[in-house]
Amino acid sequence: MKLRYSYRLYPTPGQHAALARAFGCARVVFNDALATREAAFKAGEPYIPDTALSKRLTASKKTPERAWLTEVSSVVLQQALADLNKAYRNFYDSVSGKRRGPKAGPPQFRSRKDSRQSVRFVSSAFRVLGNGRLRLSKIGDVKVHWSRDLPAVPSSVTVVRDAVGRFFASFVIETDPEADAARFPQADRECGIDLGLRHFAVLDDGTKIASPQFLRRAEKRLKRAQRDLSRKQKGSSRRKKARVKVARAHARVTDARRDFHHEHSTAIIRESQAVYVEDLAVEGLARTKMAKSVHDAGWSAFVGMLEYKAARYGRRFAKIGRFEPTSQLCSACGVRDGPKPLHVREWQCKQCGTVHDRDVNAARNILALGRRESLNARGGQVRPAATPAPARETGSHRGAE
Repeated sequence: MKLRYSYRLYPTPGQHAALARAFGCARVVFNDALATREAAFKAGEPYIPDTALSKRLTASKKTPERAWLTEVSSVVLQQALADLNKAYRNFYDSVSGKRRGPKAGPPQFRSRKDSRQSVRFVSSAFRVLGNGRLRLSKIGDVKVHWSRDLPAVPSSVTVVRDAVGRFFASFVIETDPEADAARFPQADRECGIDLGLRHFAVLDDGTKIASPQFLRRAEKRLKRAQRDLSRKQKGSSRRKKARVKVARAHARVTDARRDFHHEHSTAIIRESQAVYVEDLAVEGLARTKMAKSVHDAGWSAFVGMLEYKAARYGRRFAKIGRFEPTSQLCSACGVRDGPKPLHVREWQCKQCGTVHDRDVNAARNILALGRRESLNARGGQVRPAATPAPARETGSHRGAE
């Protein structure tokens, strides 16, 4: 499995300027190639292949207008062309139906005003030194904060500058499946998870993970920073500083939420051999009056972490259909008790008399449905076997033809 390991970079002022040049040159190469293909399309000419664009790039370095492209590594420029080619392939595959998921649009021109800039180096253009620094071609030896060890030799690294101005190195690692499977021992339990807003997650064993509400707690600070930004004159240096303060406040919320998701998703995967969650319609919920709370919870990111960590560590992961009435079924006897308003947090089954916590009951139903679907996928019997009708059942008569 291919994963990304991200680390904070601390470039010197000179390296900072060299990275800025690399960002700019990669952006220009990307935009030039995109403009060339769009001009050919408008003129009715055939699609320009990737090799032709690479030759045009090599020739443009020898012209006075683009001679400054030689100041950065050629690997960075070639990777910018590779990004454009991949964007076109995603667009064509999306139009033809080969690509799953949301429709991908055509490539767009990159702007120097984008808050996020990135360049990619392949194995021939970077090296991790013995002193812990990262050597980048025509950049130098950059200081890295190694928060954890690299599990394998990286195949490429992407240097990213975010909206706050921080630099990160994102390594692509090919993990060892056997080593990953041995990292977490076999667990003897399965887990059903009900995601919500009152509690971020409720497990089938009754464990409730409180909702941290990172955005809600930071609203006062964000409001103050945004108000200061709106009062600054456009184009002024003070407005730039105010923009960074707003970006830093949002980055603090994002980092805290991501750390929360990683902490709890890893704990759940470590303790459970199988994990089942409900397939929530997050896009639909994000258009309701609960939109801010839904985005603050970050369900999609959390479920995505559960899915890839389960695949990495040899666990089973499955999603339950969003239309399953998990909050209406009694997890003890299976009777459907009908829909209930959201303010009803506890209810008693009319059939067996069991008193249920709404969220815990839903998590148990998700676990039962997940086990049923898992047995069905393996060819097991998940429904009661067919039995002959009683002899005196209405409509059936012995000896009737």
